[in-house]
Amino acid sequence: MYLIFTEVASPWAKLPALGNIGFTLVFVLFALTHCAACCGWKRTGMFFALAGVVSYLLEEIGVRTGWVYGAYHYSDMLGPKVGHVPVIIPLAWFMMIYPSWVVARALTAEVELRSAAGVAASALVAAMVMTAWDTVMDPGMAGAGNWIWEQGGAYFGVPLHNYFGWLLTTFLVYVGAVVLRSAATQTKIAKGFPALPVIVYALYSLAYIVPRPRPALQVVALFAMGLPALLACIRIWLTRGVSGAAEA
Repeated sequence: MYLIFTEVASPWAKLPALGNIGFTLVFVLFALTHCAACCGWKRTGMFFALAGVVSYLLEEIGVRTGWVYGAYHYSDMLGPKVGHVPVIIPLAWFMMIYPSWVVARALTAEVELRSAAGVAASALVAAMVMTAWDTVMDPGMAGAGNWIWEQGGAYFGVPLHNYFGWLLTTFLVYVGAVVLRSAATQTKIAKGFPALPVIVYALYSLAYIVPRPRPALQVVALFAMGLPALLACIRIWLTRGVSGAAEA
């Protein structure tokens, strides 16, 4: 939580922080351990591997062709690469794929994961929740030089194509996770420890709502990330926890 606090407080105070890579590694560890505590290591490993493989492959295809997210490439700021993609990037996908899924399951608790329609609906909501993060994260990270949009874009220099690519990537991960009966099918949302990813997602949104160089992104963060986080928190609190997962 301290690491998120450093982001929230950054407009007023420069506190010791781990940087993008350190931040990502810490919260990947959180996602893995929380998921394992709730669902077991085997299912967690399946979820993690699927997210890593799908995100890496689509990123590699995307950098090479521009088809998935638009024309872009990574700088050397995010560390070593496999092919054209920094090793940290698939980890960063899982870092947010997991809490986004927990938020989405809190919002769609009554949706059964035993039917194709239920899987598609839950995956689409989760993909929207996940992509909301990129609407506020991408402009700043690209502006700092972590990656370069070669032709710019209409949304703070980011092409709109990128967000359709994010929806596609995360939708495929979530559908695949349910089909493979990974931890995604056993995610139970309740008060206390099981709800921590929802709190983490809410704190992520807060980090972007505080004053930033681009004030318009504060409004985007408030409604794109803040609204689903708020609704998920209210849902969990008022219903004494919800359990919408299908047993695998």
